[in-house]
Amino acid sequence: MALNFCLFAYILSRSSIGDTMSSSHNYPLIPRLLFLLAGAFILGGQAGKLHSWQKTQATSASLLSESTSWGLSFQKEGERPVGNATINALGKYHAYYAEDTNERKIYLTFDAGYENGNTPRILDALKKHQAPATFFVVGNFISDNPDLIRRMVSEGHTVGNHTMTHPDMSGISSKDDFLKQLNGVEELYESVTGEKMSKFYRPPQGIYSTSNLAMAQELGYSTFFWSLAYVDWIQNQQPSREEAFQKLLGRIHPGAIVLLHNTSSTNGLILDDLLTKWEEMGYRFCSLKELTGA
Repeated sequence: MALNFCLFAYILSRSSIGDTMSSSHNYPLIPRLLFLLAGAFILGGQAGKLHSWQKTQATSASLLSESTSWGLSFQKEGERPVGNATINALGKYHAYYAEDTNERKIYLTFDAGYENGNTPRILDALKKHQAPATFFVVGNFISDNPDLIRRMVSEGHTVGNHTMTHPDMSGISSKDDFLKQLNGVEELYESVTGEKMSKFYRPPQGIYSTSNLAMAQELGYSTFFWSLAYVDWIQNQQPSREEAFQKLLGRIHPGAIVLLHNTSSTNGLILDDLLTKWEEMGYRFCSLKELTGA
């Protein structure tokens, strides 16, 4: 296009139109202006391409380094929500948020930052329904509640790693520092149970980066997000029974990884009935070990 513009200017320079608009120095004015505009057009186009390239490079670098919070968009009741990363994209890092299946399977998980009396009741409900679960625990939960950890293990549950101190792991760029957050929990778990901990990891608050996922994978960990959760962690704003059922029954779907919090009094109260209702909908409960093949 720029070449055509220059050609047009050249033609004008040879025409009478250009001659009638000449300056006092006998240089045709219009052709001169057109040549200047053509040059600006060419340079501007190249500058635009450079800016576009720089922007693309900056965006790519940003995607590799900046933190992201796990998020979901529920499109239709009873169907898997859309995550901010696909199952296939996460799979490259041994990471999961749901299983791609039509089978009515549920993977139950609980995040356990501390104990406030609800975990025994949760374990009772799981035992009654023979429902395996994974408890993602932080370091102080193990040291403060060794008996609960041992009970989880003895009743067939998996204890996963939720880091030592629950930091924003996306802010950790050093592999050594990343390892410390996971190793501390592993060591506490082994001291309490005498067993090696399963290499299952959940980022605190669901905040992660691509480099975090890669580091976890290099350390032998599978990373787990979720496809169903609700606001159950605010102690003085616990959801009602009706609110909990509306979210947890309406949004359940085949292959769901469900995130609940052990600190929720609502969860302690409703879990038995919730599991019953899910069973009545044709769902069965599976361990994350089945999902990963561990």
